[in-house]
Amino acid sequence: MGKTYKETGVDIEAGEKAVSSIKEMVKSTFSDNVLTEVGSFGACYSFPAKDYKEPVLVSSSDGVGTKLIVANKMDKHDSIGQCLVNHCVDDILTIGARPLYFLDYVGTGKLVQENFKSIVKGLTKACRENGCSLIGGETAEMPDIYEEDDYDLVGNITGIVEKDNILTDRIQKGDMLIGLRSSGLHTNGYTLARSILLNKHKVEDYVDILGCTVGEEMLKVHRSYLNVVSPLLENPGLHGISHITGGGIMGNTRRIVPEELGVEIDWEAWEWLPIFKYIQKVGNISDIEMRRVFNLGIGLILVVDPDSVDSFVEQLEKSGEETYLLGTIK
Repeated sequence: MGKTYKETGVDIEAGEKAVSSIKEMVKSTFSDNVLTEVGSFGACYSFPAKDYKEPVLVSSSDGVGTKLIVANKMDKHDSIGQCLVNHCVDDILTIGARPLYFLDYVGTGKLVQENFKSIVKGLTKACRENGCSLIGGETAEMPDIYEEDDYDLVGNITGIVEKDNILTDRIQKGDMLIGLRSSGLHTNGYTLARSILLNKHKVEDYVDILGCTVGEEMLKVHRSYLNVVSPLLENPGLHGISHITGGGIMGNTRRIVPEELGVEIDWEAWEWLPIFKYIQKVGNISDIEMRRVFNLGIGLILVVDPDSVDSFVEQLEKSGEETYLLGTIK
């Protein structure tokens, strides 16, 4: 008998079992608009056109970068799926969109069923929290691409916004920036963070300033801001939203500001979270580099008409959100 696919490192039966094992978790995210079962060749979603005057679909793709390396070192894989969904939700939130459905891709050297189930557990948890249906995905076992213990995780999200409420071309001179707290590193800057923290520590090392182990800090879930910001999306005083990912506060906010306008940040308006203070201290990193790479404790910025700032802050703080007046549009 000739060589089998399994002998080359690809186990079709294991893949089928893995998909079967997560069906009920995935179905728990389904809305009435999902028309197909888990595992179909294509996922069908009934578009809710009747609920909108001029509906616009908003899509985005992203990953979680080298945060996956920390997940492997900790052998903890559930929170990484939450990070992926929340990151994608926040990206389309900057357009004013609310999520409809999500698809994932898991590529791995060897499919470990328990790890796969943990990843999907995180994906489904975040999808339910964001009112988003996990309608499909792909799992690929590729031992010639990935080392046995490695995997990659990518998400694709589609949301919807009324055309008149798209957050583009609204930002004006004099608008003010309201910053919302991050939970920590979120999903960016991990190559630098790992090179500093994991050269000094093991993931299980407890660090007093962090109040937890290094691994626990690095795996804190990337926040979703959908539920706290959603009530403000149709407010005409909201002129823009910046999701603070790779490129830091200035780099990401500049992406949504017209070229002829400037962004002025008050870098003393908030206190950095302990993780960023510790990375800077241990790595002897300049303020300029820290600002360029990390969110520094601010995960989302709302660009707001100055006459609306007080009402926005009041509403956000009523929901339990910490807010910071970070600067202005010049």
